[in-house]
Parts: sequence; structure tokens; C-alpha cells
Amino acid sequence: MFKKVQVFLVLVFLSFFLFSCGPSQQDKEKVVPTTNKYEDLVSLYKEFRDFLKPKIKNGVPDYTASAMEKQYRGLKDLQQRLAAIDPGGWPISQKIDYLLVWAEMNGFDFFHRVLRPWSRDPCFYLISQRGDGPTMYSSLRFPRRLPLSAERLASFKAGLQAVPAIFSQGKKNLTEVAGDLATIAIWGAKEEAQLYDEIIDRVSDHHPELIEDIKQAKAAVEDYTKWLEENKDKWTAPAGVGKENYNWLLKNVYLMPLTWEKCKDAVLHEDYRVVSFLKLEENRNKNLPPLKYVSSAEEYRQSVYSSLDSVMKFIREHKIFTLQDYLEVESYKKARENELAKPWPKVPNYIPDYFFNFSFRESLPEETHECIGHYFDELRLEHDKRPIRGMRRLFNVDETRSEGFAFGLEELLMHAGYLDHRPRRSREIVYLQAAFRSCRAMADLRMHSHEYDLEKAIEFCIGCAPRGDLLKGSHHLMYEMATTLRFVGWHMRMVVGKVRFMQLMRDVARQEGDKFILCQFMDKLLEEGMVPFTLSRWEMTGKDDEIRQILADYPQLLEKMLK
Repeated sequence: MFKKVQVFLVLVFLSFFLFSCGPSQQDKEKVVPTTNKYEDLVSLYKEFRDFLKPKIKNGVPDYTASAMEKQYRGLKDLQQRLAAIDPGGWPISQKIDYLLVWAEMNGFDFFHRVLRPWSRDPCFYLISQRGDGPTMYSSLRFPRRLPLSAERLASFKAGLQAVPAIFSQGKKNLTEVAGDLATIAIWGAKEEAQLYDEIIDRVSDHHPELIEDIKQAKAAVEDYTKWLEENKDKWTAPAGVGKENYNWLLKNVYLMPLTWEKCKDAVLHEDYRVVSFLKLEENRNKNLPPLKYVSSAEEYRQSVYSSLDSVMKFIREHKIFTLQDYLEVESYKKARENELAKPWPKVPNYIPDYFFNFSFRESLPEETHECIGHYFDELRLEHDKRPIRGMRRLFNVDETRSEGFAFGLEELLMHAGYLDHRPRRSREIVYLQAAFRSCRAMADLRMHSHEYDLEKAIEFCIGCAPRGDLLKGSHHLMYEMATTLRFVGWHMRMVVGKVRFMQLMRDVARQEGDKFILCQFMDKLLEEGMVPFTLSRWEMTGKDDEIRQILADYPQLLEKMLK
């Protein structure tokens, strides 16, 4: 579900880098000692994570070209030390941890070599843009409890005062701006400026001493917006990364044994399937009354809560997977209270999020995606104490698993029966939502292959999606296209990830034959943690064909993995 930027964003920029000096000639010449201890991998991974932590001077991170060059050299040193660790005699579970570290370091390499957001992407300097761990600005929600403690007040004030200097540095660093990323940044900067007024309203009673700093920060955002608008016409570089880079990212970071072309084929086949199934459902239901929109915020809240209770009951009764005690929906309901209390839109004339057009009629698929898929994954991660597997993945290494699993649940649980007690037309909602996700995935692929620019991708989605008229002039559509340009492969991997999820189920079912039990399969998959399906497949089935494909260009590493 589309997450709008909220007022509670703290106006303190947290940057992502711990800058280290480049290696000396003596360092370059010394031989890195080899090791085969798993503990050395864990130690190196912790060092890598520390390497990514922010180093801020007077509230301002250093993203200058010289600082980035030094950091890249530091990354190469870490990668060399990783290569000196021999996982040959380890169990598959520990080899998977090795590949997770390898993939994250590759992700940081791609971040430096290809994305270079400090010089290509003006959104990089905005706090309201979605970030990826240490690779973007982190944003903290503004504390709900006021007044602030003296310590937090001082930190917040210092962050506000640093905002103008951050934008000033950004203007100097942005030397190779991609045109479409500038368009996105202008859109985002105007929204960000509005946040400052709303935050003034929140703090004025408790901390009037902050108001002048907030106004100065807002003025800096507005000045940055003006600078972007004045220079936009001269920025013509494409925002997409190109097929070659996309293919490298798929294999080396996302650990997917696929190419851009194969991903496109998978998305097309899914689009053929879901649209055909939608039309079959519509024909079957043609004599049934249409689903009604809920008529108030309270009615929608009750619909959401009822859907959550319903899917939980279904999972328990049909033994879809084990529900540990910490997997509960009450905390999720509480987290949704503010959203569900917002002023009610003029349904169906205007709804800011495309998916609300469907969840306002049937909320079960979307809530299953968000809660049973994403929220429960978050809870599992919080309880996973494994030193590498239990860490939150960086550089979107786990997104095929995360998005593919959550999206897959919408339809797969329908076939398992979770909509059987709902109105028959509820099945249409599942396919309507899936069809739009296929459109987004194809726009993702074609923007990064340079076939579409941002404007053409938006036009494509309007023409492709069911009820595409609902996307015209849509804030939601702009958000979706912006995120897929800035976070390469996001929407493609939702669709292809669902295919990978089903592939894994098929492979395990064929291997186990009549002994296959759905709950056991699901429990094992969830026990794997937030790792790419390729790695789960290797551990769950013992099949190493995809590992061979991924590591084909790295024969020495492949040999170690297959020992």
C-alpha cells in the first residue's frame, strides 16, 4: 500500500558513510591472509556494517568526489578480505551467509560505480525520499511525545541548522544529474517544503525556539527547488541504468539467475495470465451486483480489522504456516490508526492511492499483502538472532523474497480458499491489483533499458492498468515511477519474485511427491529468513544449478561453494 510522507519526519539528516583513508602502497602490496573460519566472516561483516555508518561533521556529511573515491577504495579492501575467506567446508547454511555478505558488498560497489546518487540524483539530498539503509539519508519520525528532552531537542536543533549546508554541498556535488531524477526531485522538494509548515504547527506550543530554525530549513528547501528548476533543462542524461548494468545487478546483488530479457518474459506471461483470469472472473460474475465502496472512515476501519481477523483465522484453521506467538495483528492495527482516521475521500471520485479503489471495496488481499506478508516478515526479523541471516539486508538484496512473497500471498491464498466466504467478485480485486503490478514491472524494465523515459512510463501505466483513468494526474503513479527509477528493479522483482516463490514451491513439491505438506514447506521457507529465493532453493532442495549460473563468472568462488 502506498505510504505517504508523514508529518512526523525529523528534520535531521543522517548520512550513510564512514569515510576511511585510501590504502597506502604498503597496504596494496601486503598479502591478505586466508582463513576458513565462519567467525571471521561474521567479524568482517560487522566491520563492513560499521564502515557504512555515518560520519558527520557539524551535521553535514561529506559526499564530495574525493571522499567518495576514498570510500570506494576502502570497499575494495573489504572485498579482497572477503575473497580470502574460504567457505569450502562449511554447511550450506553458512555458505548462504557468505553469499549474502558478498551480495551486499556488490550492492555497495554498484552504488558507487553506477548509481552515484550524490552526483546524479538530486533526491539524495531530500529527507522525504525513501532510503535504503546506509545508502540514502535515513529519516526519523518526529517524536509523538512533546516536549522533547534536552538531549533530543539539542540534536533536533542541530539537524535543522545543518539543512542549508547540506543543500549547499549538494549543489556542488550534483555534476552529472539525470533529467528524470531532477523532475522527481522537484516534485519531492515541493512536498518537503510543505512538511515544515506542518511541523511548525506541532512544535510551536512546546518549543517555539525551534520555529526560526524550521523556517530557515524550509527556505533552504525552497532555494534548492528553485535551483533545480533553473537548471533542469540542461540535465539530459538518462536515469535508467541500462541493460548491461541491470543484468549485473540481477546476478551479483539480487542473486537472481536471470537477465533483463528473461525478467521481461516472466512479467509478460504473468500479465497475460492475470488479465485473462480477470476477464474469466468478470464473465462468471456478470449477473452479480458490483461490490460496494465503504462509505466512511469507520466503515473502512472495520473492514480492515475484519479482514485481518479473517485471514489469521484462515491461516490457523487451514494450517498454511505456523503462527508464533509474536505474529499477531493487534500491533499492526494500532499502527494503522492514524491512517484510518484521516478525512474520508470523495469515493469514488478521487482516491489518492490507486489500490484504495479496490481495497475500499474488498480490503482482504491488500491487508494480507501488507500485514501477513511485510509486517510479519518484520516481526520475524526482529526475533531472528543469527549474526548475518538475522540482519536487515542492505541494497535491496532481499526484495525479491520480500515483495514476491507478500504479493504472492494475495493470489495464492485465494486459491487456498481465503476468499471463499467473501462475495464472489472479491476474486476480481486480486486480479485487478495484480494487473497494475505487471504494468509497473514492465515500466521498470523499459525505463532502465532506456526504452521509456519518465513521461512515457507514466503514459504506459495509464494505458496498461485496468481503470487506468484513475491514474491520470496521480500522485501515487508519480511515486511508483519515481521509486522504480531510483531503486532499480523494485517493481519488476515484485512480479518476478512471485514467480520465483511459485517455482520454489513446485521444485520442493516435485522432490517430495506425496509427502509434500504445505505448512511444512512454508515453515521451512520462512525459517530461511529474508534471503533471495535462489539461496532458499539451494538449502531446501540441495539443487545447485542456480548457484552455478550466478557464479559462472567467478570460478574460484563457485568451486568453494560447491565443495
